[in-house]
Amino acid sequence: MLLRSVPRAFAGLFLCLGVLLTGCASTDTGASSADAGTAVSTPSWVGDMRTVAEDRLPAEARETLALIDQGGPFPYAKDGAVFGNFERQLPRQPRGYYHEYTVRTPGERDRGARRIVAGQGGEIYYTDDHYNSFRAVLR
Repeated sequence: MLLRSVPRAFAGLFLCLGVLLTGCASTDTGASSADAGTAVSTPSWVGDMRTVAEDRLPAEARETLALIDQGGPFPYAKDGAVFGNFERQLPRQPRGYYHEYTVRTPGERDRGARRIVAGQGGEIYYTDDHYNSFRAVLR
């Protein structure tokens, strides 16, 4: 009797394990899908860049976006300055196409490492490591 119940126990165990693994599996490639948040369609300018939904940005980044949308005033003198894209992390565009804005970092005495870079075509990019990497912001 015990031997007959063992296969059933294994079958139940495998079924539970399969359900658990299927529920935990990720289909995110890390390339074009937004971090968890509001579902937003991915615009073509994103390409294969990592993305983040606007509502998943830090509160300070969302505040900076609101200032950009209303045209300022901006808290830092360099806000709105041309971003040169010297790191070549963003798609190549003519000089003057991108502009950068500081995202306040609580506890920092200077501008910190967080920035929003806006393109003239409506593209928005976020970096929290001073231009070493960017995520396209989905709005």
